[in-house]
Amino acid sequence: MRAVQYREIGAAPQVVTVPDPEPGPGQVLLKVSAAGVCHSDIAVMEWPAESFPYALPLTLGHEGAGVVAALGEGVTGLTEGDSVAVYGPQGCGRCAKCAHGKENYCTRAAELGIFPPGLGAPGAIAEYLLIDDSRFLVPLGDLDPVTTVPLTDAGLTPYHAIKRSLPKLVPGSTAVVIGTGGLGHVAIQLLRALSPARVVALDVAREKLDLAREVGAHEALLSDERAAGQVRELTGGLGAQAVFDFVGAQPTVTAAGAMAAVEADVTIVGIAGGALPVGIGSTAFEVTVSAPYWGSRGELIEVLELARAGSVEVTVETYGLDEAPRAYERLHQGKVKGRAVILPNG
Repeated sequence: MRAVQYREIGAAPQVVTVPDPEPGPGQVLLKVSAAGVCHSDIAVMEWPAESFPYALPLTLGHEGAGVVAALGEGVTGLTEGDSVAVYGPQGCGRCAKCAHGKENYCTRAAELGIFPPGLGAPGAIAEYLLIDDSRFLVPLGDLDPVTTVPLTDAGLTPYHAIKRSLPKLVPGSTAVVIGTGGLGHVAIQLLRALSPARVVALDVAREKLDLAREVGAHEALLSDERAAGQVRELTGGLGAQAVFDFVGAQPTVTAAGAMAAVEADVTIVGIAGGALPVGIGSTAFEVTVSAPYWGSRGELIEVLELARAGSVEVTVETYGLDEAPRAYERLHQGKVKGRAVILPNG
């Protein structure tokens, strides 16, 4: 089969031919319908050699959806031809966190060498994807896998972040979304669907601010040194009750803290390395700062239900498998509108 792999530190991803996978006992083989392209993949490919955590070559892609092509011995509850989405942050299934469906916080994954597809294990940007356990698959039914596959990360991650702050997003409150690309434009829709809060979007690119308005942001502002003050002005000097930073660079994280109201939540989702000090005088009183990771299996099911109800829809650009390296280039250049999706068998 053909696959897109990161094969050498510092090199661009390549389209290569690798052996077709075959399912062993308990495993499920998917014919991939669609696979998302994420900034996390770029972060992996920018990791220096001395601290690179995975074995190479690595097939990329941690957002996957496909059709069941074959079942290993002992697999029940699925039939060939079923359309499914892949739950990415796979854990041991036995620890206390996994018992609650929070495999994103599995306490034994590192010890046992369990990695998500595309982030250590072979990923979804390939013609076929081997899944170790059927519990990592969620039925798609009649949902379009092309527009749905980003929800496995670009939907699940902001949903998990936002859900924790919903008690603070009451009528009259304000929520800020910093970075309105793949995750951020979904976050805006989730906030509109789940809360009565006024949604303020921030980005450095005017075309992404246009997208933010299209998907429901009440206000769309340039993310610059004036942004925190502008949010304060919009809120009568109080600040926002929740700030979700999908960039995570030091300037955006600092701005997030500066625009947070008393008892607000600042949630750092982006992985650009920024940090926000917590302490008296560093932020408004009782501001909570967190850095969540992905989401639970149950939350993925909830996100897909929101999509089924028409409450969230991902803006996508589609590419064939041979075009995947170009998709990564466009993403790195900030030119992708919404989410880039690869169609390996399209």
